[in-house]
Amino acid sequence: MKSSINTRGLEVWFATGSQNLYGEETLKQVAKHSTMLAKSLNDAEAIPVKVVFKPVLKSTEEIYNLVIDANSNKNCIGIITWMHTFSPAKMWINGLKIVQKPLLHLHTQFNRDIPWGEIDMDFMNLNQSAHGDREFGFMMSRMRMERKVVVGHWQDKNVIAQIAGWTRSALGWNDWQGAKFVRFGDNMRYVAVTDGDKVEAELKFGYSVNTYGIGDLAGVINGVKETAVTKLCDEYAELYKLMPSLKKGNAQHQSLRDAAKMELGMRKFLEEGNYKGFTDTFEDLHGLPQLPGIATQRLMADGYGFGGEGDWKTSALVRAMKVMGTGLPGGNSFMEDYTYHFEPGNEMVLGSHMLEICPSIANTKPSCEIHPLGIGGKADPVRLVFNVGAGPALNASIMDMGNRFRLLVNTVDAVKATHDLPKLPVARVLWKPHPNMQTGCAAWIHAGGAHHTGYSQNLTAENMEDFAGMAGIEFVCINKDTNIYNLKNELRWNDVFYKINGK
Repeated sequence: MKSSINTRGLEVWFATGSQNLYGEETLKQVAKHSTMLAKSLNDAEAIPVKVVFKPVLKSTEEIYNLVIDANSNKNCIGIITWMHTFSPAKMWINGLKIVQKPLLHLHTQFNRDIPWGEIDMDFMNLNQSAHGDREFGFMMSRMRMERKVVVGHWQDKNVIAQIAGWTRSALGWNDWQGAKFVRFGDNMRYVAVTDGDKVEAELKFGYSVNTYGIGDLAGVINGVKETAVTKLCDEYAELYKLMPSLKKGNAQHQSLRDAAKMELGMRKFLEEGNYKGFTDTFEDLHGLPQLPGIATQRLMADGYGFGGEGDWKTSALVRAMKVMGTGLPGGNSFMEDYTYHFEPGNEMVLGSHMLEICPSIANTKPSCEIHPLGIGGKADPVRLVFNVGAGPALNASIMDMGNRFRLLVNTVDAVKATHDLPKLPVARVLWKPHPNMQTGCAAWIHAGGAHHTGYSQNLTAENMEDFAGMAGIEFVCINKDTNIYNLKNELRWNDVFYKINGK
């Protein structure tokens, strides 16, 4: 099956600021240096999109026209700015007022070192980034603009890594613009955190969320041809360790066929509607033989977002995280903090869900199994069962706080399971929250964190912070430096900020 994520042709624009004061020869040098910077970034393997040099900006009109072009260009996902010389910031006001793409301010200079024996005033006039970028930075601060600031020499690996991370966040943000997410049925009854203001979300995030009845989906599923079902079942048998009862000729093979038919129908529904993610709920399955398990897992592995029990915010977040992590080792998945291990000195969270953990994070060949679900009142669902490997990871969640959205992140260390779980028929992962179990969990609760999250093996808290900045929403991070006293104060200050600013 093909991935639902396509980043081909996307690019960030490299825009250099200067002015006509310095003369033609200086401007030629500025253009030459800027071209070299843009080419170097474009050649960097870590940056997942093309970096495109744009002619040096020397006037209000040139700046304004560049921003107009960037806003209207569907392939441009962001702008990198650099002031090689001194670019008077009043020239930037009209352009910055209308910028709609994420912006990164690269505070660098062409030369790494001062040429001690040769430095003269010609050199000083050409290489003014140290104060030229401060002029530019003032204007964005005066305008209260969200942007990423990266400082250091343009060939430094840490600078390139920060630019690459911001670019990945821009990929996720770009993917949300005009995206559509479908809810198959409503959300789980009486649950608060999975619900929210879908109108405000579309205004803020650029994606829409709409509901279709289960009968609409069932109609598409029922139209799937049996030959296609047989072919997909053969694929299951090749890719996974098939439970004996699910194999051809055995007692529960029809359940495998039902699951395959659901996957094919759901995939068709999503492709024909151009949806980037979906939700379902075990409380709303009329017309479906079982809650989609393996279907949801495989669709997530192909890049679709998913949220259980109608959780559309998490579905959209998982999709964005998958786009941001495209091409990186590891994966991203829908997740839930399910149960705890409170052994003194070895406290851990067991993360899982009823069925729907993405195999992109599996560390072993998944086993395809069938077991009772216990809720939902439908036939036993087929699912992929596996463990998740150890290593650094994070959990992220978006909540509707009433007057704003909050993106909450907790960095964690996933750990290898030291015990077999022969009676737990779901995919699962163990992790230790930062800074520790007691503080991490208490901080999550103080911040109103949801029980559903997006779990990532390949994104960082900085990626998520950049993403929140692009969205213009609150960002709260629980990490190794967190303590409850400071976190509670941060939440109070944020409340005041958003009330004052009306965001």
